[in-house]
Amino acid sequence: MRLGIFAKTFPGTDPAVVLAAVKQAGYETTQFNLACAGLPSMPDFVPADTITTISTAARSSGVSLAALSGTYNMAHPDRTVRDDGLKRLAVVIDAAAALGIPLVTLCTGSRNASDQWAHHPDNASPAAWSDMAAEMEKALALAEKAGVDLGIEPEQANIVTSAGDATRLIADMGSRHLKIVLDPANLFEHATPDEARAIVAAAIDEAAGHIAMAHAKDRHDDGRFATAGQGIVDFPDFVARLRAVGFYGALVTHGLSADEAPGVADFLRGLV
Repeated sequence: MRLGIFAKTFPGTDPAVVLAAVKQAGYETTQFNLACAGLPSMPDFVPADTITTISTAARSSGVSLAALSGTYNMAHPDRTVRDDGLKRLAVVIDAAAALGIPLVTLCTGSRNASDQWAHHPDNASPAAWSDMAAEMEKALALAEKAGVDLGIEPEQANIVTSAGDATRLIADMGSRHLKIVLDPANLFEHATPDEARAIVAAAIDEAAGHIAMAHAKDRHDDGRFATAGQGIVDFPDFVARLRAVGFYGALVTHGLSADEAPGVADFLRGLV
């Protein structure tokens, strides 16, 4: 497995500076965000010289670009907001293709109009799933044309909450370009260590063969997120189970400070 981190963990809008910090902290790959190049995360245009700058920074730093963030609210209750997000996603997908980035990460969204990462009681409704699935079909058409994969991450506050939801969506879409980003801390909210281990193990078994990237975020037993290695997620078991189902891609940490990054790199490197 390749050890990675969210590029946005480190401050700055110069890709060379950001990727140098990624490397110095002990990581070999990154989930990049266009905000690290001085653009909005979901821009309406990416200049050609920005593509060149990012590509040059990746080569000079020796940090590969495992994924590019393309998150917008795919289940927003306002269709015009979804339409705008899709237009911006097309820009991100084209940028990923130009940079040779194989994966664009998505958010399956929430009916919460103000926060795509916040729960809403209507998230479980058939209408919310239908709107998100219609959006995904359009997104996949863009991805297939560009030769890029899309990664959905099960999140408790989103439409796709579990590995089962994710594999259902993959089956519904019928596209080899739709993959899963698996973060163990997003598979539960409150759990004992044993319960968390069982939930994560079942999710890996369900998602096997569809996992394009793994995330390394942790969670305390009271529901608060934590830096990897500081909560109840059994990371040795998580990594071993990923390896057992044939996953050897990027393990990307996030939800930590830049100061914590070297220590987390040491912790995860001992596992991968």
